[in-house]
Amino acid sequence: MKARAFSYVRARTVDEALTAYAGAGDNARFIAGGQSLVPALALRLQAPKILIDINHIAELRGVRREGEWLRIGALTRHREMLSEPLIAQFAPLLRAAAPHVAHPAIRNRGTLGGSVAQADPASEFPAMVLALDADIEIAGPAGRRRVRADDFFTGLFETALAPGELLVAVHVPLFEPGQRVAFDELARRRGDYALVGCGMIASCTDDLIEGIRIAFFSVGDVPTRARRAEQAIAGSRLDAERIAAAQAALVDDLTPPDSDDVPPAMRLHLARVLLGRLLGRLGETA
Repeated sequence: MKARAFSYVRARTVDEALTAYAGAGDNARFIAGGQSLVPALALRLQAPKILIDINHIAELRGVRREGEWLRIGALTRHREMLSEPLIAQFAPLLRAAAPHVAHPAIRNRGTLGGSVAQADPASEFPAMVLALDADIEIAGPAGRRRVRADDFFTGLFETALAPGELLVAVHVPLFEPGQRVAFDELARRRGDYALVGCGMIASCTDDLIEGIRIAFFSVGDVPTRARRAEQAIAGSRLDAERIAAAQAALVDDLTPPDSDDVPPAMRLHLARVLLGRLLGRLGETA
């Protein structure tokens, strides 16, 4: 199939993009990397009246430190997660997840902002933004606002973005000495959607976990914090008993979807295996 006819606008500023959207009512879409939108257009799952190209908005580019935060522009490509020194230094969990995102051709075009705004529950970056306790910067007709990642993902492919609003940047708290990260996913083939994936960031003193945030993907309708598992570990020594307790707590944290190829019980089992593996890695770095 081919996309339905649409008008095209190339925006040079955030205000131009918002104005173009407002002029089309709710019958417009922003496009950057297009790795999700273009297939949807081709299948006529979406048929906007106007396509607003935001690739030339300078404000949406770049990675820089702002006080105790790392500001990552929405147009930052997936491949830049692998090459940008500031991300390696201050947001290593994003760096760890990046090689697992699809294939090189997609990483060359796909953007962090597009991935987070799309909120695909099987994608790596939305879950890692959640694990990092990031803020999402949003621009809209009413001005600018920041939304915590914990409040941003509201449902299946649904977020706190209102119609006509644009994701401008992701703000990540700076990685600190004493923190450790771990990431992995289980997939049939490299580049496929993961059967289950997980990333975590922990504040540690030797093998004592002072605090930890754990986020899973491909286990529900939204990127999911494993809060009960976090509680089972926080304030404790990272030993086999605590790891087993965290694995057991996942039954209260995760509600894997029912599907023909991967039953929920199997996905939950894989999540437990993956959690144990990653917590073991944290212990090895003590």
